[in-house]
This record gives sequence, C-alpha cells and structure tokens, in this order.
Amino acid sequence: MTTLGQRLPHFIHLTRLHKPEGTILLLWPALWGLWLAADGLPDIRLLVIFIAGAFVMRAAGCVINDFADRHIDAHVRRTSYRPIATGKIRPWEALTLFAVLSLIGLGLVLLTNTLTLQMACIGAVIIAVYPFMKRYTHLPQVVLGLAWGWTIPMAFAAQANELPPPLWTLVVGVLTWTMVFDTFYAMVDRDDDLKIGVKSTAILFGEQDLPIIAILQGMTVLAFILTGASFSLGGWYFLSVGGVAALFIYQLAIARHRDRDACFRAFLNNRWVGVTLFAGLVLDYHLPWP
Repeated sequence: MTTLGQRLPHFIHLTRLHKPEGTILLLWPALWGLWLAADGLPDIRLLVIFIAGAFVMRAAGCVINDFADRHIDAHVRRTSYRPIATGKIRPWEALTLFAVLSLIGLGLVLLTNTLTLQMACIGAVIIAVYPFMKRYTHLPQVVLGLAWGWTIPMAFAAQANELPPPLWTLVVGVLTWTMVFDTFYAMVDRDDDLKIGVKSTAILFGEQDLPIIAILQGMTVLAFILTGASFSLGGWYFLSVGGVAALFIYQLAIARHRDRDACFRAFLNNRWVGVTLFAGLVLDYHLPWP
C-alpha cells in the first residue's frame, strides 16, 4: 500500500510548489497594489497575508486546472506527466485538496476586512471558471488576466479600504501583461493544442502572434505610464517602466523563431518585469530622484 510520504511528491507536482514561477508572477501585481495603496509603507501583516495567499491560491488554481484538464493533459507533451492525468492522484482527491486550499485562502481573507472579502469572492469565481474557458473560447488568457489583475483591487481594499478609480488602469495593465506572458506560454503547446482542440490566444493569433504580442506589450507599458501619472510617481518608477519596455523587446527577440524552448524562456523572462516595476515603486517612495 502506498504511504502518504510516497505520494507526497505527486501532490507537490499537482500544486506546482516545485515550480514557483506562476506564484511569483501572481505575487507581483499584489505587491504593486499594496505599495501604491499604502504610499510605500504597506502593513506588514497584510504583506504576509498576501504573500501566503499568492502561494495558496496559485496552488488551488493549479489543482482545479489539472482536474479540468485531466482528459487533455495526457495528449500534450508538456503536461503528460501531471499526476491526475497519469492516475497517481484521483480526481476526488484533487477536488478535496482544492476545497482545503480554498478554505485556507478564505481564512486568510477573513483576517482583512469586508471590502477585501467581497473582492476575494469575485476573484475566486474567476479562478474557478478559468480552467474551463479553453474549451469555449480562444481567449482564456483574458480570463487569466482578470484573475491576475484582481489582486490589485484586493490589495487596495485591504490596505486602504477603498477602490480609487486610478487603480483600474493598473488592472488593465496587468490584464494585457498576463495576455503577453500566457500567450508565450500557450505557444509552447500550440501544436499539441491544435490536434486536440484546445483553444488559446496563441492559436487565435496564428502567424500574427508576435505582432499582436508586441501591441499588447505596448498597451501594458502605456497602462504603467498612466498609472504612474495618476499616482504622481516620479523618476525611479518611470525608469523602471523603461526597463519593462526593454524586457519586452528582449522577449520578442528570443521568441522570433517561435521555437518551443525560446517561447518558454520568453514566458519566464516576465519574472523580471515584475521585479523591475516593483523596484521602481520601492525606490520612488524611499529614494529621492537625483
């Protein structure tokens, strides 16, 4: 009989705890929101809650995603090893784990305030429906972008207990940024997805994928610039936006031949987009511009 210790690696794979890239990408918008809402000095307790929440809810999202894709993953090169697809974890076990993780996430939100709880309920619905969108629309990346961007109003709700209109510009920026990196991600699986009928922006954009990604990158940079103007940010922040633009150009360059590995590297490079913009925010609030 297989022990829990022997099965633990399968549950780690299911929740992607061994691959924190997605958690890091989810965490950056939340940190941007907290820093803006707090004028550079977020509540430490809230900072801990949002960091823990990013790990918990990303894990929950991965579990429900693999449950939804359990009949698809075995036919995709990149996902064929996943534990539900291989039978190492049963579907009911995955749903149980999803429920447990969701309850932990709810517990974290209950440590904040009513407005944050309301925002979190909307965010939970977006996370739950996202995995099923690839069956019905070529724009599941838009839904994922909404899930990523929703951390911004949650951060403002928790830190400031209000939702000032300028935050929605940043939400749009996060949405378009998410479409950028998740389209690169979908380009890795495009050949397999075409065979099995899974939809994505990579398939929708077709041969115009890189030009459209470039447009989305431009929209992201514009949204970041408008956010900086709305929140009266200074030189360090706008320098970081310039760094983001440079990273976007680099991503297009390395993915120009649409090679699977190159597209995946372009996806991973977006970690530095998060770091760069966050560094600009921190410096802008705490270090005078020369």
